[in-house]
Amino acid sequence: MSPEEEVTRAEEFLPYNKLPENEKQYALFTDGSCCIVGKHRRWKAAVWSPTGRVAEAAEGEGESSHFAEVKAIQLALGIAEREKWPTLYLYTDSRMVANALWGWLQQWKQSNWQRRGKPIWAAPLWQDIAARLEKLAVKVRHVDAHVPKSRATEEHENNQQVDQAAKIEVAQVDLDWQPKGELFIAWWAHDTSGHQGRDATYRWARDQGVDLSMDAISQVIHACETCTAIKQAKQVKPLCGMEADG
Repeated sequence: MSPEEEVTRAEEFLPYNKLPENEKQYALFTDGSCCIVGKHRRWKAAVWSPTGRVAEAAEGEGESSHFAEVKAIQLALGIAEREKWPTLYLYTDSRMVANALWGWLQQWKQSNWQRRGKPIWAAPLWQDIAARLEKLAVKVRHVDAHVPKSRATEEHENNQQVDQAAKIEVAQVDLDWQPKGELFIAWWAHDTSGHQGRDATYRWARDQGVDLSMDAISQVIHACETCTAIKQAKQVKPLCGMEADG
């Protein structure tokens, strides 16, 4: 890839509690969620500022939780630009988002944001994020969202804050799936459970009181653009720990 085609990528960074106190004002935690309300999929992206103790969010319909997580990154970049920050420290519990910012964007740029002749998943969002990374020093930390309370740090507490900010407030998530069709609810189970494999998605749905066939789950996984993007990106050699370009 020639220098003009390179994409500036974010650098992997330190835990929040190791940030110098005067740098914590430039730290933002991000998260996204999705649920089915009535006959619609609703998503919500959120950004949490630990020092400002405030959250900013965006909501919409028709997209997945992974879309919301990427949208949250876009929101965070917008805040940093608006406030003219010299650096942005991003904290996310999405491994897919972190890996994309650490290096996958380079491969997507090289392939002209396409895979097998079709645009990559959420291409407009990723293109916008890539353009913003050219103008701002961004460092990214992946937060483990499944740490026992006995081992939780200030970083995990802030991750819980943004997780709450990203939750969609509805009286009851609609699980009346029969009128919608099994494939629709299989998609919901696969997306909401974190794009797990067939058996794990099946078990998760059972825990929610929903019985799905293995065939329906397999069809959804096979057609899932997010899973396709993850599989493609896993083929990229990890770039973690290297100095950022630019």
